[in-house]
Amino acid sequence: MARFIFGERNKIHIIDIRETLKGLLLAQRFIEQVVASGKDVCFVGTKRQAKDSIAKYATEVGMPFVNERWLGGILTNFRTIRDRLGRLEELDRLVESGEIDTYSKKMASQLMRERRKITRNLDGIRTMEKMPGVLMVVDVSRETNALREARSLGIPTIGLVDTDGDPDLVDIAIPGNDDSIRAVEAILRELCASISRGKGQRTAQAEGDDTAAATAGDDDAAPTRRRRSNRSSFRSDDGSAPAAEAPATEG
Repeated sequence: MARFIFGERNKIHIIDIRETLKGLLLAQRFIEQVVASGKDVCFVGTKRQAKDSIAKYATEVGMPFVNERWLGGILTNFRTIRDRLGRLEELDRLVESGEIDTYSKKMASQLMRERRKITRNLDGIRTMEKMPGVLMVVDVSRETNALREARSLGIPTIGLVDTDGDPDLVDIAIPGNDDSIRAVEAILRELCASISRGKGQRTAQAEGDDTAAATAGDDDAAPTRRRRSNRSSFRSDDGSAPAAEAPATEG
């Protein structure tokens, strides 16, 4: 992390805010592209300072997340995870229909305990029907298992990396204080804004495709050129994406 550190004060390393902004802008542009292409972003943050923010912002933009515990095989053994989620849906139906009341107290207690356990660990990825296009983690040192699975499957990774982390564990590193709730929220808020923009491009592209198909089916319509997606105007050197308003962070 030496290249991301501005200096040292009272034996505490100060992260260079300019490096934080560079990493954030790069991550924003990449996420916007990925979401516009139709893929999702999976957020991972199981530490106390990040778990509530992860759930809040990922839910707002409709993206999967893991904020309790990363179960081995969530990505590499996804079929088994989907089976467990199917079991959760069965248990939910038992509760909603009231059928669970027909079981003995002991059996009902066991089923409710099973339901709570699955919900706690997997509820955030209940809507994840396919592999995510990006894995975003808070604290790379803590989420090494998730990063290892993503790398084995070729899934790009983004990480909020503190001074005690290894930026080489992720494809895009955002230097920052992953122990600060405010810093974590600032980064997540900006990344989720990029997701919203990417979803807007995805919708615009779908509407453009529908319009083009309707026009092609009209014999009397003059031939029209297909509207280009906003993604085609993306330039890698464009630094106009909004940046998080975060102060220099301490690791």
